[in-house]
Amino acid sequence: MATTVRATAVVIIALAAFGCTPARNYEGSGPRYAWEAPPAPDPVPGLRIVTFNIRYARDIVGALAAIRADENLRGADVIALQEMDASGVDAIARGLGLSYVYYPGAIHPTGGKDFGNAVLVRGRIERDGKVFLPHLSRGRAMQRIAVWADVNVDGTRFRMYSLHLSADAEMSRPKRLEQLRALIAEADPHDRVVVAGDFNDRAAVGALFESAGYEWVSRDLPPTVAHLFTWDHIFARGLRLVALDRRGVADNRGSSDHRPMWADLAPASIVPRRPPTPSR
Repeated sequence: MATTVRATAVVIIALAAFGCTPARNYEGSGPRYAWEAPPAPDPVPGLRIVTFNIRYARDIVGALAAIRADENLRGADVIALQEMDASGVDAIARGLGLSYVYYPGAIHPTGGKDFGNAVLVRGRIERDGKVFLPHLSRGRAMQRIAVWADVNVDGTRFRMYSLHLSADAEMSRPKRLEQLRALIAEADPHDRVVVAGDFNDRAAVGALFESAGYEWVSRDLPPTVAHLFTWDHIFARGLRLVALDRRGVADNRGSSDHRPMWADLAPASIVPRRPPTPSR
């Protein structure tokens, strides 16, 4: 009993030191929110992936307007959203005519509401779930998760992940990379995988995914946060970027502290390759 009391006291003192209220984590497989959209024609040929962190889901109307206003966003086939609640996901998905699955990882103490990730799809979601990532964040002791969906977009099937990792103030880089190694191991059995979201890091996570056989689709794109940092990324395995000019960072129109990112992918076997350089 004394040990338990002492451990509890240490946690309380640590939280007080950081000035943070602890998060309320969801420990089970739920809650789960989903909706299946009626079939609709694809306005843009190919497979377009978008990722967008909408800060605490505060400006859903503005975020939806930003997506609709940009020709590179409104034709998305798959959208990974972060910092979302259920009503925000539902509003964006229905506004765009996309199916979705959403899982919160916790109730965030800042906003006092659910905080999680979603996958929106112009197509079918065949299976879905969430991955609990190792290590709770420093201060808030928040559980981070990745939401996955096995999707079928015009006959192209792949495993899609939407995730959001802690910032440096709440988690060290080594622990953040351990979270990604756990995710990469979870995704290993699947031939085609896309991982997109807010990684709160750049070079280290890019190198880790490349060493695991992924293409760093978003490499060298402009900043996505405060015109300084590129924390949002897209990585793919079994799918390839179609061309360097078929990706970019879009305007958030003031709806978030992050800017949305997009990229056009295709199955690796049909992506045009440069002819080999003649040997001398």
